[in-house]
Amino acid sequence: MSLPTLAWTGDAATGHLVLLDQTRLPLEVHQRECRRLEDVVESIQSLRVRGAPAIGVAAAYGVVVGMQPFRESSRDEFDQQLAGVTTTLADSRPTAVNLAWALSRSTECAQNRPELDSAAILDRLLEEAVAIQDEDRDTCQAIGRHGAELMPRGAGVLTHCNAGGLATAGSGTALAVLFAAADLGMNIEVYVDETRPLLQGARLTTWELTRHGIPTTLICDSMAAWAMRQGRVQAVITGADRIAANGDAANKIGTYALAVLAREHRVPFYIAAPRSTFDFSLASGEEIPIEERDGGEITRGFGRQTAPDGIGTWNPAFDVTPAELITALVTERGVIEPVTSQQIAKVLGTDGDG
Repeated sequence: MSLPTLAWTGDAATGHLVLLDQTRLPLEVHQRECRRLEDVVESIQSLRVRGAPAIGVAAAYGVVVGMQPFRESSRDEFDQQLAGVTTTLADSRPTAVNLAWALSRSTECAQNRPELDSAAILDRLLEEAVAIQDEDRDTCQAIGRHGAELMPRGAGVLTHCNAGGLATAGSGTALAVLFAAADLGMNIEVYVDETRPLLQGARLTTWELTRHGIPTTLICDSMAAWAMRQGRVQAVITGADRIAANGDAANKIGTYALAVLAREHRVPFYIAAPRSTFDFSLASGEEIPIEERDGGEITRGFGRQTAPDGIGTWNPAFDVTPAELITALVTERGVIEPVTSQQIAKVLGTDGDG
């Protein structure tokens, strides 16, 4: 990509966040400046920035933007305002755990240095946000390296939604695996679900894959089963927005259906995600909060009415794939197979140390 998904411009006191507005892709490449907390929140809620890792990075920078007006305040007032800013950002989208994880790091950054004044803490908040972004780039490379070994040479690989550079600060999660496999000369072809109702696969994933020179075929969501039955697909890989301690994984709506289809057709189903996407406070996927979005995304997608007035809608943004349907989880620390709470803890740890 010629423009980064996220970038910070300037110093902590007067700088701002710049986002690649994903709602305008693939036809228009446009950057959005976020100079106020409200700008960052709106960008997250409206999916101008999306993907669990990218949301986490945006939130960390959003803390800096939100706290700039309190740079000259007392530490007591600064800390009170920080609690409000992080709460506002945490409420912007409920499912992606990277959001809460990044905000927790920002909060701890301030709490751990009570002797510093507000201006110094603001500087540290920016340093922490930059660190989160840099770590995510390294994480994406490691995920790609580990996952590429799982891809069959000459395979057709199906993916859903967008888990590439647009969803992270680096090369992606699921797409990092595909990029790495392609770079190794494994001659993969990628089938991309359009991903209803907002077409992240059609608009974003195809845009990234074709720019990387990977043979790419776009299909409707409802064609996945037939593609597997026809022998076009030898592996499925997606990202995730939150993974429970037992390996149940929340991802874009439609992912669960793919996992069921993959099991029926004996196709391996992989999920690629960083350690920060795991929520060890949740025993299973039944506890993962599922965001429900406005029904207009279904009835008036992209501004054109496609359903009768007054029709009822149900628009969950995510679903949960049970661990038993997941062949392996690909993380920056290695591949987790089989997907059990014991194996997850062995590879990742449960306290962040591994």
